[in-house]
Amino acid sequence: MLVNMPVSFRSISVLLLLSLPCIAIAQEANQTLPSITEPVIMSSFEVPQFQVVPVANGLENPFAMAFRGNGDILITERYTGKLRVVKAGSGELIDIPGVPEVYSEVFRAGLLSIAVHPDDDQLIYLSYNKAIEHEGEPEQVVSLVRGRLIENQLTEVEEIFETKGLDRGISGSTLLFTPDNKLMMSVGGAYVYAGLGDYAQDPTVHYGKLLRLNDDGSAADDNPFVANGNYLPEVFSVGHRNQLGLTYHPETGDLWASENGPQGGDEANIISRGENYGWPIVSYSRQYRGDRVSDLPKSAEFVDPEVLWWPSIAPTAITFYTGEHFPEWQGNLFVGSMMVGRIPNTGHLERIVFNSRGGEIRRESLLTELKHRVRDVQQGPDGYLYILTDEEDGALLRIEPVQ
Repeated sequence: MLVNMPVSFRSISVLLLLSLPCIAIAQEANQTLPSITEPVIMSSFEVPQFQVVPVANGLENPFAMAFRGNGDILITERYTGKLRVVKAGSGELIDIPGVPEVYSEVFRAGLLSIAVHPDDDQLIYLSYNKAIEHEGEPEQVVSLVRGRLIENQLTEVEEIFETKGLDRGISGSTLLFTPDNKLMMSVGGAYVYAGLGDYAQDPTVHYGKLLRLNDDGSAADDNPFVANGNYLPEVFSVGHRNQLGLTYHPETGDLWASENGPQGGDEANIISRGENYGWPIVSYSRQYRGDRVSDLPKSAEFVDPEVLWWPSIAPTAITFYTGEHFPEWQGNLFVGSMMVGRIPNTGHLERIVFNSRGGEIRRESLLTELKHRVRDVQQGPDGYLYILTDEEDGALLRIEPVQ
């Protein structure tokens, strides 16, 4: 898989694999996990019983989902590069042709996030890893495309944004439309163990940043760095490692983002325009080999996290629950977890409860019995929580009250 890469990329890829011995173990262990084919009754502190209902099975390492107005659910598969739809009512799983060629030859690379335009749910946005040639050698970047979904066919596909710099850290990416129809796009890849931590503070690249775009992919003209040129015009906030979740608080309107790892020091942050979140200059994290990322866990120069995880839970998507089906959970933050403390088969859904002043008061781990990596969690238009499990035989699940 690494034969045709340039020496620099090949060396970094080998370093990535050697630095993450637990990942191979986790993948092998997860291959044996059973499919979730029947409803499973579980419990939580405030809700004595709820059921986890399979909506669709046979998804291969799904990454993200998006809801359409007709009830269809669109799902990206990371390594296959497929866009799939779970049809409303029937639950039929259909492949949607028209997705651009996705680069997925290296671990973590592939088809990433998906978003539907708030005013026109035929307009579909996809972020993905794209192969390019740089100085005569194969490299990769993160690309954003927009297409129109017509009768289960993605048409009029056009690339509307491409990251500056080379994606040698295998970036994660998450898409979220704002209330004013701007598109937030996280671009990760600032991995210290691969020698790429400086990406997060580098003004000439998009990696390790949160971007704010117009719906045509151009930089929003009121972005914080447009006037002074300190960073690229698309940049909204800096100093991130790998943001895999974005959501808005239903009462304050604050934008929240999850910050992934590496080993301990996972974060959930409230994102403000133009702010610096410190990676890798300040961090509570340790490298996968055990040494600290930084001797400084915090500094007045940088924004402190709202939520901190130690050990790591490998946080992914996040969402605040506002639905009517579980009034006991309203206002709680739900966080997808792929693995706890580098231990295989410990993925779960984490629930965080806040007091009236916004301070965290407790956490609860849900869905631990399933042992699946939770890659996406969203509240659907019907007020239920939907879960995507990142497995070779992954599933779309829905959490419902027990009737």
